[in-house]
Amino acid sequence: MTDAHVEPADVGAAGRTYQVRTYGCQMNVHDSERLAGLLDAAGYQRAADGVDADVVVFNTCAVRENADNKLYGNISHLVPRKQANPDMQIAVGGCLAQKDRDAVLRRAPWVDVVFGTHNIGSLPTLLERARHNRVAQVEIAEALQEFPSALPATRESAYAAWVSISVGCNNTCTFCIVPALRGKEVDRRPGDILAEVAALADQGVLEVTLLGQNVNAYGVSFVTDERLREDPANAAEIQRDRGAFAKLLRACGRIDGLERVRFTSPHPAEFTDDVIDAMAETPNVCPTLHMPLQSGSDRILKAMRRSYRAERYLGIVARVRSAIPHAAITTDLIVGFPGETEEDFQATLDVVEAARFANAFTFQYSKRPGTPGAEMPDQVPKDVVQERYQRLIDLQERISWEENTAQIGSVVELLVATGEGRKDVSTARMSGRARDGRLVHFSPGDAHIRPGDVVTTTITSAAPHHLVADSEIVTHRRTSAGDAHEAGRKVTTGVGLGMPRVGTPPPKPASKGCCG
Repeated sequence: MTDAHVEPADVGAAGRTYQVRTYGCQMNVHDSERLAGLLDAAGYQRAADGVDADVVVFNTCAVRENADNKLYGNISHLVPRKQANPDMQIAVGGCLAQKDRDAVLRRAPWVDVVFGTHNIGSLPTLLERARHNRVAQVEIAEALQEFPSALPATRESAYAAWVSISVGCNNTCTFCIVPALRGKEVDRRPGDILAEVAALADQGVLEVTLLGQNVNAYGVSFVTDERLREDPANAAEIQRDRGAFAKLLRACGRIDGLERVRFTSPHPAEFTDDVIDAMAETPNVCPTLHMPLQSGSDRILKAMRRSYRAERYLGIVARVRSAIPHAAITTDLIVGFPGETEEDFQATLDVVEAARFANAFTFQYSKRPGTPGAEMPDQVPKDVVQERYQRLIDLQERISWEENTAQIGSVVELLVATGEGRKDVSTARMSGRARDGRLVHFSPGDAHIRPGDVVTTTITSAAPHHLVADSEIVTHRRTSAGDAHEAGRKVTTGVGLGMPRVGTPPPKPASKGCCG
């Protein structure tokens, strides 16, 4: 396999500092780690917290209605700095940049670089070009130039990491703009994914989350590509390996040092029993499942182009709980999709009651230009949406509290985290995630516990969104991840872990002999 091409360090970047500001989903968080890795490799230095950076990169989201206003408002706050220091640079990337393109410059003429979701590897070159030419650079690719994981990445955490298994999506949900901005699904080869996971585990990372817009459709693109390369006539006979994702989970279970595997997000229409079996039978796959429902009404699901119905969804939940009785199941829900009636909304409440989610990410429907939903008739009045939304919140809060209360008295293993507990300082607690994903605030006592260490403790009380463990620590295991966090060492992954750059690879430099 040809390694991805990474530009050499930019001599003009030496001593310049950067900051990456991230909006949106886990995909964007992981993309921001790659942006940081690219800038590090190009000679930039990450700005210290609270210090103004020479380069500010906005990695944007286009899913929510107010995403545009939030971005441009934040950019405007940098204008005084830009006016005082013309060498300061502002870059805008991600989904909103892919959508708005050069319109970003019309709304924010202070921006120096605009890049999209398909060419994040171009950022260092675009920054240097903009600085040299003193003119803004806009580069939006129409298709993926290289798999993002082929780029260097500087990880935010020493103990937990995101690993992309695919980018893009082949679904056409009428509320979602992601397929238009991230393209059709492209899957990484299993060997490349497992090499990245192993490289992370070798550096002490204990937990990985496999990322994709639809993880259990994994395998659809590389199977097709391989057969068509062999013979275009194979198109009529191609049969996808629908067990590819389950096999990937089991393979992750064989990686030394990897203690926890999570994944997000699966699509209910693609969810197969072999994945449930792999979850139940692979010890390091965590007993948790995040599976978006969106609506409990079959009529609304059809209007959303969600190719499953409530009965199928609840059937998956039942089979997961049969195989993994202690699994914590979470979901996404949209309230007020166009045409939603009170009967439709009641159907959602009924499914939520039946599924008993540990938690739910609930959203009021917002129109996104470019999606079919934005043009649908019967848009639900905002006051109706808000009233329904509050009823849904109240129901899920009650269920979450009941489910969490049932955890009181249980002994849980926690991977200690940083930044999870806003009140940890005032309460003298630390925070961590249980294997099922629940957030636990715990009392460390006199022990010297670091983020990245593993403890077991007993749950003493509960709230809808977290658990509390004020009992004595049962066990405390110091880990190499904790050592790395304490020392401030960054976990990095390099090139050669994704797919080759599209097109002719760059020429190799001429050999300088053994003394070069």
